[in-house]
Amino acid sequence: GTAALIWNEIIREKVTNFIMNQSKEQRILNFVLQNAVRGDPCSVVDTIDKYCSQKEWAMNVGNEKGLILDKTVEEVNPSVALELGSYCGYSAVRIARLLKAGARLLTVEFNPEFAAIAKQMIEFAGVQDKVKLLEGPSEEIIPQLKKKYEVDTLDFVFLDHWKDRYTPDTILLQERNLLRKGSVLLADNVIFPGAPEFLNYVRKSPHFQCTNYLSHLEYMEVEDAMEKAVFLG
Repeated sequence: GTAALIWNEIIREKVTNFIMNQSKEQRILNFVLQNAVRGDPCSVVDTIDKYCSQKEWAMNVGNEKGLILDKTVEEVNPSVALELGSYCGYSAVRIARLLKAGARLLTVEFNPEFAAIAKQMIEFAGVQDKVKLLEGPSEEIIPQLKKKYEVDTLDFVFLDHWKDRYTPDTILLQERNLLRKGSVLLADNVIFPGAPEFLNYVRKSPHFQCTNYLSHLEYMEVEDAMEKAVFLG
């Protein structure tokens, strides 16, 4: 798994970026703009999956774990959801297409280039009315959610950013009273590349009830999993 990631993420990607004079993320967006149906979030998701499984690997949640994400969102039926780590906007579009009328998703992205691409992806998919993209570090944005973005509590949180931020950001959500009894956290990549500190924290905490969903790393046969942590108050 590690060797495959090094090949895809570092060697192959850098060579292709140099030859084509554009980033992989820009190539993903261009492929969507040329091949997906505007205003159809399912078409956008399927087109990204097609590109990333056939042409260039990318760190979206992907089609297999995406079904776990879908099922969780449908079960929670959130009014207010938070995503940490927008990347190219894949999971934001995937979540937004399942949100009920009047519900909203706040998605946080630290990387300005990724944020710009995610914004275009969200608009092309036609879900911009449900999704607000917040650019900056999660540890700065989370404390602003209540006052600046009028969030009372979060029904659903998808953690898919830097793995070493999973635990401190979860603690920050608790400290800022952004979780209510029944709020659901879903964390990606808890086996690969892994988030052992987060698993240790939520599984040992009396405030969370956890479920692990075994799966595979996006677009690969490498073992991975998602962890659902329900806040008990």
